[in-house]
Amino acid sequence: MAYRRHLLSGLMALLMCIPLAAAAQGYRIKSGDILRIEVVEDEALNRAVLVAPDGRISFPLAGSIRARGRTVEAIQTTLTNRLASNFAAPPTVYVALQQLAPKDPVVPAEPKVISIFMLGEVERPGKVDMEPGATLLQAFAQMGGFSNFAATKRVQLRRTDHKTGVEEVFTLNYDAISQGRTENATLELQDGDVILVPTRRLFE
Repeated sequence: MAYRRHLLSGLMALLMCIPLAAAAQGYRIKSGDILRIEVVEDEALNRAVLVAPDGRISFPLAGSIRARGRTVEAIQTTLTNRLASNFAAPPTVYVALQQLAPKDPVVPAEPKVISIFMLGEVERPGKVDMEPGATLLQAFAQMGGFSNFAATKRVQLRRTDHKTGVEEVFTLNYDAISQGRTENATLELQDGDVILVPTRRLFE
């Protein structure tokens, strides 16, 4: 009678896992999943176990067992073998997938930007975030104009190679750019570019 009662108890608990168990055929266990384990011969061992971040589960008398990447059938076989020495005959072990690991919340991706730095004789010095593909002329529009002491014919674009650390300096003539006499207006900026407007010389 006791054996039948234990068997019935185990089957009743596993009935709750049938929907997941049906979907779990061939399913590979992941960290965060919860498994329901029933041992018919010893009701005290019955429990739900969480698959730890390292991919393992812990079970009384069986120790630590690798679960991640394996099927419930494979885990069931391992548990049966591990528990066998504690029983007169190999125990009847049932393993079912009780709950899937919660999915990570979807975090909206932040819009990608590039950071440009304005220095020297400009009205609004500092960092400006712009969309990738922004041009030099658009950057000029962001700086709010030049001070009265700006050397607009000697504007510097300083660009550092992120791999080598080597800095290149390009000298730009804003007057020519604004008048459309050069193609530099459409030069695409890169993240980390520095636009430096030097101070005008005495007779410049």
